[in-house]
Amino acid sequence: MKIGIVSINVGGPATAENMIELAQHAEAAGIESVWTFEHVMVPTDYESKYPYDRSGKMPITPEVWFLDPLISLAYVAAATKTIRLGTGVNIFPQANPLLFAKQTASLDALSGGRLTLGLGIGWLAEEYQAMGTPFERRGARFDDYLEAVKKVWSGELVEHESEFLSWHGFMSHPTPAQKPHPPILIGGT
Repeated sequence: MKIGIVSINVGGPATAENMIELAQHAEAAGIESVWTFEHVMVPTDYESKYPYDRSGKMPITPEVWFLDPLISLAYVAAATKTIRLGTGVNIFPQANPLLFAKQTASLDALSGGRLTLGLGIGWLAEEYQAMGTPFERRGARFDDYLEAVKKVWSGELVEHESEFLSWHGFMSHPTPAQKPHPPILIGGT
């Protein structure tokens, strides 16, 4: 059995300080992984229905800190040696896929291949709107982005033309330490 700790990047002003101490203690105790949550913002009011509570609302207020997942994991990676680093989950279709590919490849390379990516499509339409990304067709966008990001991670010449992206004639390095890429877990309801 593998045991992980979630969520190391959510809390208040002491979250960053506690994150390192928690990750180091977890690593020393033989815990397999630490995990993050992602919300770029939490609206004060929203019509979207949170799927994990009958009330339809998140049990988190807008004042709660959500430190960026990838930056948090890089911070933890620098202070640990063996514990796996997981996103659980990043809202993939609202991200810039090329920047995401670069950041995750860099994190995997710098951590010695310890990254696991939990990815999902998200449920909060208001967050998508704030990010400037259409909420509609986010599933199709997710599938396309994942195909495109894998091309970037390959280190080969990238050619990807789709409804959502037009990428031609470039390479991106570093590539992930794990081949062909970090493990990917899909989360959602």
